[in-house]
Amino acid sequence: MGNMHILLLHLLLSLLLVHETLAKIPAIIVFGDSSVDAGNNNLISTVLKSNFQPYGRDFEGGRPTGRFSNGRIPPDFISQAFGLKPAIPAYLDPLYTISDFATGVCFASAGTGYDNATSNVLNVIPLWKELEYYKDYQNKLRAYVGNNKAKEILSESLYLMSLGTNDFLENYYTFPTRRVQFNVEQYQDFLVKHAGDFITKLYDLGARKISLTGLPPMGCLPLERTTNFIGLHDCSEEYNHVALEFNGKLEGLASKLNKELPGLKILFTKSVYDIFYDIIRRPSLYGFEVTEMACCATGTFEMSYLCNERSISCLDANKYVFWDAFHPTEKTNQIISNHVIPTLLAEFH
Repeated sequence: MGNMHILLLHLLLSLLLVHETLAKIPAIIVFGDSSVDAGNNNLISTVLKSNFQPYGRDFEGGRPTGRFSNGRIPPDFISQAFGLKPAIPAYLDPLYTISDFATGVCFASAGTGYDNATSNVLNVIPLWKELEYYKDYQNKLRAYVGNNKAKEILSESLYLMSLGTNDFLENYYTFPTRRVQFNVEQYQDFLVKHAGDFITKLYDLGARKISLTGLPPMGCLPLERTTNFIGLHDCSEEYNHVALEFNGKLEGLASKLNKELPGLKILFTKSVYDIFYDIIRRPSLYGFEVTEMACCATGTFEMSYLCNERSISCLDANKYVFWDAFHPTEKTNQIISNHVIPTLLAEFH
């Protein structure tokens, strides 16, 4: 009986320790683009929206929330892993209030980038404006929980940043303006400088724990494969090379800022590119059947309004790596999230 009591005591202590670990991050706060936008674009005047069927068909209640997927996106899975809520609300969503945002909030806007010119392409929220919304949130949080508690929440929260793809695919390679000003290496440096400025401002506003995600293998997005005639519709290795180069520079930035800003901890989630690329190259290992085409419509170029309930979508999104021509399915999001969550838990508990 004594041994049984000891075992139960150990179990209780373990559970308390796990709870303590999970409780240390009071909120998940999200900045970025469509890879992490929970629906802010629903409330702005842009053509880049996803708050209609068949988006969200596998989300709880089959609701199209404005997430660019059939279901949840990485911040949702990360929030749940830290013992917080299973879906992070968009800051502009009128259904939610500061009581919801106190444990997690998303400022991201689909179509945005580090470069302000990128957000102008589809009239979405620029990164500086996401920061203005964050300041507004801070004021609401102080009014809601008091100054001291708000300061604690803001410094202990985990900040997720995921953007950059649009800067290249929507802006640099689509319009000549930046290509006239910069070669691709110079443009990468230009974006990294903007990223550094943004993180420093976030730090000055109280953020201390940041997970920075780089670019995915953007040459393997169905839209890029569709237009890669010379490469016989395989991944564009040129774009993937640019993504890897840029990720290396972002990793260097994270390392530099970790040294320069006291108390800051930035984790560059390097392995996101690797796991995503592996899923695309060895899909059957992960239970996928289709990588080169998306679930929605023809799966070659449709996204946003071109992916609607009038377009015929695949029956089972879990067989597809991509939901639309630019964005992963919920299953892909979950696999990628599960790959980085242990590192995030180890670094930021």
